Amino acid sequence: MALYEHVLLARQDVSAQQVEALVEQFKGIIEANGGSIPKVEYWGVKSLGYRIKKNRKAHYSLLNINAPAAAVAEMERQMRINEDVLRFMTIRVEELEEGQSVMLQKRDRDERSDRFDRGPGGDRFDRDRGPRRERPRREDEATETVAGEA
Repeated sequence: MALYEHVLLARQDVSAQQVEALVEQFKGIIEANGGSIPKVEYWGVKSLGYRIKKNRKAHYSLLNINAPAAAVAEMERQMRINEDVLRFMTIRVEELEEGQSVMLQKRDRDERSDRFDRGPGGDRFDRDRGPRRERPRREDEATETVAGEA
């Protein structure tokens, strides 16, 4: 059987529980056709790069799939029919990733770090830029008086 990584984008106005139910429905399709899904990750609601079917955000989910091609084709067919699914992408891989995906690692790292701690360099507005120098005048910028003024 082939190995696949599948990312699913669901509409933002459905709840996280409904997204989980969608994933379970698609998991059932894969398992009914002789495959398995060893890992499912819910990445949360994220902004889209551009509007898709009038949506600016979507629920993202990752599925690692170990199944024959026919099972994946059937799952994709069901996703095309479902109106809660905005987009999906399935990629065949040589081996499945162990542990957390990069997206979850990034989210954990962001939650752990303090947003206001800029480290030893400080904030960019804290830097001392030194005394302000005026630019030297050019010869053609001589002060001229306009007729009627003075």
